[in-house]
Amino acid sequence: MAKATPKSTKKKGAKSPVNVLTYIKWFWILFATGLLSVIFLFLLASWGAFGEMPGFDELENPQNDLATQIISSDGAQIGTFFKENRTPVSFESLPQHLVEALVATEDARYYKHSGIDGRGTLRAFVFMGTKGGASTLTQQLAKQLFHGTKTKGWQRYTQKIKEWVIATRLERQYTKDEIMTMYLNKYDFLNQAIGISSASRIYFNKGPKELKTEEAAMLVGMLKNSALFNPLRRPEMVENRRNVVLAQMAKYDYLTVEEKDSLQQLPMKLDYAPEGHADGIATYFREYVRSWMATWVSKNPKGVNDEGKKEFYNIYRDGLQINVTIDSRMQKYAEEAVHSHMANLQKEFDKRELKNKTSPFRDLNKKEIEGIINRAIRSSERRRKMLAEDKSEEDILKSFDVETEMKIFSWKGDIDTIMTPRDSILYYKKFLRSGMMSMEPQTGQVKAWVGGIDIKHFQYDHVYQGTRQVGSTFKPFVYATAIDQLKLSPCDTLPMSQITIPAGSHGVTEDWSPKNSDGKYTGYYSLKRALANSVNTISARLMDRIGPEPILRLAKKAGITSEIAPVASIALGSVDLKLSEMVGAYSTFANEGVYNKPVMITSIEDKNGTTLYQFEPETRDVISKEAAYVTLNLMEGVTQSGSGARLRSRKSDQYIYKNVMTGHPYEFRNPIAGKTGTTQNQSDGWFMGIVPNLCTGVWVGGDDRAVHFASTTYGQGATMALPIWGTYMKKCYEDETLKISKKGFSRPESLSIETDCDEYKKKNSIEDTGSDELGF
Repeated sequence: MAKATPKSTKKKGAKSPVNVLTYIKWFWILFATGLLSVIFLFLLASWGAFGEMPGFDELENPQNDLATQIISSDGAQIGTFFKENRTPVSFESLPQHLVEALVATEDARYYKHSGIDGRGTLRAFVFMGTKGGASTLTQQLAKQLFHGTKTKGWQRYTQKIKEWVIATRLERQYTKDEIMTMYLNKYDFLNQAIGISSASRIYFNKGPKELKTEEAAMLVGMLKNSALFNPLRRPEMVENRRNVVLAQMAKYDYLTVEEKDSLQQLPMKLDYAPEGHADGIATYFREYVRSWMATWVSKNPKGVNDEGKKEFYNIYRDGLQINVTIDSRMQKYAEEAVHSHMANLQKEFDKRELKNKTSPFRDLNKKEIEGIINRAIRSSERRRKMLAEDKSEEDILKSFDVETEMKIFSWKGDIDTIMTPRDSILYYKKFLRSGMMSMEPQTGQVKAWVGGIDIKHFQYDHVYQGTRQVGSTFKPFVYATAIDQLKLSPCDTLPMSQITIPAGSHGVTEDWSPKNSDGKYTGYYSLKRALANSVNTISARLMDRIGPEPILRLAKKAGITSEIAPVASIALGSVDLKLSEMVGAYSTFANEGVYNKPVMITSIEDKNGTTLYQFEPETRDVISKEAAYVTLNLMEGVTQSGSGARLRSRKSDQYIYKNVMTGHPYEFRNPIAGKTGTTQNQSDGWFMGIVPNLCTGVWVGGDDRAVHFASTTYGQGATMALPIWGTYMKKCYEDETLKISKKGFSRPESLSIETDCDEYKKKNSIEDTGSDELGF
């Protein structure tokens, strides 16, 4: 009998025992596959499969457009030239609370990861980004440096992979401090504030190191999205974001709860200082620098490229540093002086034009006025642009009579309005213009330069571009030549009687008999008194004795480069000169007869600090020390008893001219050499003022000579230009850090010409009768 087979104990439908080893095996296979896939993805990214990756050289030297900085003589940045307004700073220039705010808000584990935050990445995957992103500061820098714009779909993931690869490379290449600095230098904070240095200056008018904790927190808050958190457009939203940053700083123990609460209560205070090409100080000077640099760059290539072609510096991208002579403090005082006086002067001019039927012009007929308007149309920017668009002259002229929306200048701020371009030409013609320049005679360094009243609306530079008739401010060159050649004393007297220069003499084509402005022709005046009161007949007598040619030679040696005809009328200042020429030439007197060519740019450095240019002074002897000193002594009479005497008045100019002057007495007690100038019909007002270590010139007038005051009450140089000089110098003297001299002018050791008129009378046995005949 066969043996029975035992029955299975397995119940029907029961599962087979689990093979644990099989599951473990598959787990590791899948894990390894996933890991290898991730590694392979990273390798593909590093090989450039998802787009070009930066090489070693690019990581070593990431390319950024760097703004060229204009640095004043006192170390302030007064302007930039840029495509991107970026001025890099070092980590040492960052305040600790800025670093702490950045770490607390953007990457709390910044110092613990190597470019990728594993915990943050896992959190982002698990919560689909709802509890914060995974990007580290290093990844954000990688994105900024090497692949820019946002992407969608699959590219968004490949971009993230590229960020990870670049981030790890950056971490190997740079220190944590360097990465953070690069990130802050790269970020665009809007409003032309690219990088933390520009942002600090533009939003708070200070350097990064000077930022307060709450200010640093505001800038860090903008890093989330500067377009959204724009402090100029959404201040409340930005303040709330700032408070979030402060809360993060408290969360990570960078601030105490009490400090956080206190800072959050502070209102957000901006000190907005835009850095556009027409913003900030020294705008006209910066345009001069731009023009100068264009010439310098064209003559100084930085090297040769692989194709053998010359490469030139780019002032908008290469991060040059231009060191200039302007003193930012003096420049500020100069601009304030021009602004305050010109606003008042314009108010008075407008009031007196109400009854002028041809306003703003005087002494012109309808045809002449139309000619001025047509010339303005022909030289206008509107016409230039329309010609570039192939518009006909007929269409262009018609467009000047079509009402257009525009922003126009006013002394109370720009005005949005609608008017025809033709009417806007007339509107702008009514504004009086001004130019001002201040220079150190001993060095030639220009310390302040105000080329106009507002560069956005009036681009013409009245310091360096414009030439205007100088009037009596040319007379010191006549007197200086006479003193140098004839050894005259300021105490020597000449008759005030009329003099006639006959035709054929001194370049005169017909008999010339100059007149005195006050109509007086009797008695004698000393040279000092004659210059103080701008007596034309005495200037003409001096010119007649020495001739125009020696005067022109002296002027040319003193830096006057404009053409001057050798005619007798130069004795009264009939020539047109630049303000910059006049300041340079007048400085010769204060520098003991030695001319220093005005210097504006002292050196240029590249982004690494290598000097590319160093200025070389240009000097020459013009007149003797003795003649220079005596000429200064003559010009001191202008501010002692002549047309510039109000500089010493205890009464305010407001008392004399209610609506024009600043309203503050100058009360200068120190020696000042000066000369006022007023041209025919009051078209130009000048004042040139000198103290031992500063020479400053001011011009005021209309854009057209037919735009002027009706009388000398307001139209003379002593009223139009002198107050700007007085206000400027008062501010300079109040700032003791500037060390502007109040001493007397340096007297030569061996002075053969007597300048003390009391001593002069004793030596020459002249009794002072107190009459005009002696003229002392």
